[in-house]
Amino acid sequence: MNANATAPTHAHDYPSDPFGSTQERIETYDWNEIAAQLDRSGRALLPGLLTPAQCRSVAAGYDEEGLYRSRVVMARHGFGRGEYRYFRYPLPRLVQGLRERLYPWLAPIAADWNRAMGVDIDYPADLDGFLSRCHRAGQSRPTPLLLRYAAGDYNCLHQDLYGEHVFPLQVAILLSQPGRDFEGGEFVLTEQRPRMQSRVDVVPLAQGDAVAFAVNQRPVRGVRGYYRVSMRHGVSALHGGQRHTLGVIFHDAN
Repeated sequence: MNANATAPTHAHDYPSDPFGSTQERIETYDWNEIAAQLDRSGRALLPGLLTPAQCRSVAAGYDEEGLYRSRVVMARHGFGRGEYRYFRYPLPRLVQGLRERLYPWLAPIAADWNRAMGVDIDYPADLDGFLSRCHRAGQSRPTPLLLRYAAGDYNCLHQDLYGEHVFPLQVAILLSQPGRDFEGGEFVLTEQRPRMQSRVDVVPLAQGDAVAFAVNQRPVRGVRGYYRVSMRHGVSALHGGQRHTLGVIFHDAN
């Protein structure tokens, strides 16, 4: 089943939306090193995934109502402060392209993690195959999202779990430039190991940089083999300005 099968056939183009160069950047990353970073710490940097022009175009589309299926004001739900919007199908071509092109590189890493944790779940080679699995289980609402924060806003630590089928990795792309567009607002990960205090990881990002990270759990090798650690992510409070982030989640929601 194609994710866009029941949706309009023409996706939105951002003004600065050529995906070819982005696809080339994805293919030229050292994916062995990215896998090693993910194994070591549950996250890996993908520097310069989007150009400044692409970042500005995506962020400027936040108020284009037709792009989104819903808007969430975080304070109403105890999620923090700020807001975000989930894209509707068909996704903008840039967002769809990121989802389709990143997935095949991340799927083998996700499968390796499952094997290490004793989880009997593998992943199809392409995104359509995985989304067909989600849709058969009633998870048919798209989950890529655009987040906007202003001064004083923050995102509480959380996990993006939307149903039975969860892809173990996701990607966040910073669309704004720290120090110019906003102050504060660091991307934060926490890791809870059994019988240990939580470890905090503040991830430095520049405009256009992406971070791939664990959605829920990841394996860590111990003296008796692998064990599971739980990961959460969030954003610290902004001291000023405005911050936009594009979130690329690979499983759909029920």
